[in-house]
Amino acid sequence: MTGNLVTMGAYIGAGLACVGMGGAAIGVGNIIGNFLSGALRNPSAAAGQTAMLFIGIAFAEAFGIFSFLVALLLMFAL
Repeated sequence: MTGNLVTMGAYIGAGLACVGMGGAAIGVGNIIGNFLSGALRNPSAAAGQTAMLFIGIAFAEAFGIFSFLVALLLMFAL
C-alpha cells in the first residue's frame, strides 16, 4: 500500500511540475507581445532590441525545460 502512495505522490508532483511548462509558454507569449508592441511604436529601435528578445525567450524556455526535467525525474526516478 505504501508503494502505491509513493507512486501516486510522484505522479501528482510531476503533474504539478508541468504547470511550470505552461508558465513558460505564457512568459514567452508575454515577452513576444511586449516586443511587438514596442516595435510597432518605435520601429527604429526594434533592431537594437532583438538580442534582448532572444535572451528573454531563452530564459523563459529554460525554466520550462527545467520543470519538464523535474517532472521526468519525479515520474521515472522512483
